[in-house]
Amino acid sequence: MSHKVTTHWKGGLTFESDNPSGKTVVMDTNIEGQEERFGLSPKAMMLSSLAGCSGLDVISILDKMKVEIDDFKIEISAELTDEHPKYYHSVSVDYHFYGQDLNKEKIERAVQLSVEKYCGVMEMFRRFADVKTTVQYHIMTNLQ
Repeated sequence: MSHKVTTHWKGGLTFESDNPSGKTVVMDTNIEGQEERFGLSPKAMMLSSLAGCSGLDVISILDKMKVEIDDFKIEISAELTDEHPKYYHSVSVDYHFYGQDLNKEKIERAVQLSVEKYCGVMEMFRRFADVKTTVQYHIMTNLQ
């Protein structure tokens, strides 16, 4: 399977890129003396891609396992190298699960399957960065 995207310069340092899904994304960067931003930073978008890839896996696996959660988010922090070309050398992926009766064993299995088997973006990151993952549980009580 191959993918093709076309990225079009929109003036200044702004680009618009299409996606095989038919959707588009605008990318730009911080420009000294300019406050306004029009899009997403390409490097930070890589982190969003990592979270999206793994998140899709985890939710899909939990659905198949019939595990219910109230909410789920992934927080990623990453460190860039000091020298050019700057790339992420260290990445921390924190999975946060929210609910009243969380099945920790199945949740951890779903995360493990995503991290070790299914998430291609995770595998790509492992080729150039030290990737650490954690799972955190937030037990929500039903206050009435």
